[in-house]
Amino acid sequence: MPHITTFDEARAAVRHGTTPEDAARALTATLTEHERLWCLDGDAPTWAGLKFLSQDGYHKSPFFGAELERVGFPGIRFSDGPRGAVVGNATAFPVAMARGATWDLDLEARIGDAIGTELRAIGANLTGAVCINLLRHPAWGRAQETYGEDPHHVGEFGAAFTRGLQRHVMACVKHFACNSMENARFSVDVQVDDVALHEVYLPHFHRVIDEGAASVMSAYNSVNGEWCGQSHQLLDEVLRGEWGFQGFVISDWILGLRDGPTSLRAGLDIEMPYRMVRQQQLPAALERGEITWADVDRSVVRVIATLLRFDEVLSTPSPTVAVLGSPEHRALAREAAARSVLLLRNEVVGDVPVLPLRTDQRVAVIGRLADTVNLGDGGSSDVWDLSCRTVLDGLRAVVPDVVHHDGTDLAAAAATAASAEVAVVVVGYTYLDEGEYIGETDAALMSMFPPGDEPDVVDRFESQLTELAPVERPDRMRDRPRMFSRGGDRGSLRLLPDDVALIRAVAAVNARTVVVVQAGSAVICSEWAGDVAGIVQAWYGGAEAGTGLADVLIGDVNPSARLPFTVPVEEADLPVFERDATTFVYDRWHGWWRAARHGIEPAFPFGFGLSYTSFELRDITVVVDGETIVVRGVVHNTGDRDGADVVQVYAALPDADAPDRLVGFARVDVPAGASASFDVVVLRERLATRDPHAKVWRPASGRHTIITARFSGDPSASSTAIDL
Repeated sequence: MPHITTFDEARAAVRHGTTPEDAARALTATLTEHERLWCLDGDAPTWAGLKFLSQDGYHKSPFFGAELERVGFPGIRFSDGPRGAVVGNATAFPVAMARGATWDLDLEARIGDAIGTELRAIGANLTGAVCINLLRHPAWGRAQETYGEDPHHVGEFGAAFTRGLQRHVMACVKHFACNSMENARFSVDVQVDDVALHEVYLPHFHRVIDEGAASVMSAYNSVNGEWCGQSHQLLDEVLRGEWGFQGFVISDWILGLRDGPTSLRAGLDIEMPYRMVRQQQLPAALERGEITWADVDRSVVRVIATLLRFDEVLSTPSPTVAVLGSPEHRALAREAAARSVLLLRNEVVGDVPVLPLRTDQRVAVIGRLADTVNLGDGGSSDVWDLSCRTVLDGLRAVVPDVVHHDGTDLAAAAATAASAEVAVVVVGYTYLDEGEYIGETDAALMSMFPPGDEPDVVDRFESQLTELAPVERPDRMRDRPRMFSRGGDRGSLRLLPDDVALIRAVAAVNARTVVVVQAGSAVICSEWAGDVAGIVQAWYGGAEAGTGLADVLIGDVNPSARLPFTVPVEEADLPVFERDATTFVYDRWHGWWRAARHGIEPAFPFGFGLSYTSFELRDITVVVDGETIVVRGVVHNTGDRDGADVVQVYAALPDADAPDRLVGFARVDVPAGASASFDVVVLRERLATRDPHAKVWRPASGRHTIITARFSGDPSASSTAIDL
């Protein structure tokens, strides 16, 4: 093993053929005991750090961890970024759920590249942007940060985002695992059997790990009786044992682990973001022999080795802050906003579909959200973009005759709508209705906080704060409380009563009423959907939400989004959701699988979406070629507009009791009246099943049915039986 005493020497050794792990071990062997322990948590003091957080610190600086000045080790500099860099005045992209609706992996990789560039510009080298917990139930407050309800779809999007991000920074995938209840996240124990865990709740994490993600963030909740931040099953047996993960694991913020020694033995490497639990517990645990220096060194080596593996990326010059909100990134945000707009209903009124709008029409834009910057959650994914376009902004830029009413007076709103040829009613939720939960927790958890901060650590931290670049707080934040919004899981899956009353009042006077829904996941609309001609889900569309939506509403962009989840008719169509549960069972049946199993007809099925043209799938063939199954065919555009369709490939397994699986998809652009071919390559391993007794995967065998469709349950789908 080479003699290495600085990080620069370790970098040079790796460039000359030493493995990152060997170089990291050599450097770790020269560190003092204090330095080795220093690498196991964030570098900031707890109480001073919390004070800075309450002063908008999340938006002012990355969080540092494991920095060792003596040996030149930079450590980690963490910033969040599911919809854009949260430090500085960065570009706000549509939320991840909106991007999941595009079914466009190339677009997602480009967004990752843009966000990664902006993260480097603000000084980050690690981001928690890759949030891929499954949408088990649409009430989950943090649904907007993930991509949908299906593990294959979510995994492919997480992998594409990771590819783009890791051209510039290290990606941290979160929250590992089974984290899809927000209010109860600090207390709930998720009970899940081995089959459901590995076939439903972990495949997307495995996919992103295979893509090369540098880091994993554990979840707050517990799984099968173990807190995720100290779970031997998840961190040791699965992540490192079965999957061979070589990167490092960090905790979720502040209350991400409960026992320092246990978390270290289980494989959590860095407690973030403060010197909190571990700095109180680990020294004494070492003296008592509960943990060893070998346990400490194992984590230190993983952190150093990961930065060495990413040295080629991280040692490139960082862009300047001028890249934040650049014209190129704003154009990409607009493209993403338009691609994400989901057309769910488009009825013919007077022999013409209500959409697209004609620009020579008078358009009434109605609703409290029509002229509101509505980016979504006010928690850790919030982006302080200074230039955001509302729905009203977008339509006024392209339609000469636009009238507006905020909807607070129903009679006046109806009169405004009646004066126009088309009424666009903007309704939905805000950060007050759903988002990351910042509320009451178990008072007993206060015992985890240290009685005070270490004075030398406070001095170091405060010195760093004096070097921070200024960040402008957006005007829209003026009336918000400091720190995060309360957020949380939704109390209802329906629109607010005032929104429903507004829709009905407008629809009663204008037959050409289009409802635009802003929300992070499914909204039950059965009580009013039949009253309106058009329904569009516009999500939280980012800085260019208004312009992207306008591009679709006037027909400059043909809608091509497809649902990344199932929209139910009634709440009873969904699995149970208890937002204050202390224990909860997760099984294999949610979303489109549950609807199919129970014969429930959804309001809108998974994978569904309308276009201004029409498509047919033709000439489908399925060929088994070694370890792959290749599905080929043709998408024919039967209409008079250029457009894009999404081909979806599902598989029915030999076990009649097993859920079907989405195993592949492709977005296909097709000119009007023309055809375009597609190939969807399905790896045979996607059809493997979990043996819960041996805790291994069994290769696919027997008769499978490959279903090529345009959405789940498509009556026009093509089915092909294959024997494996």
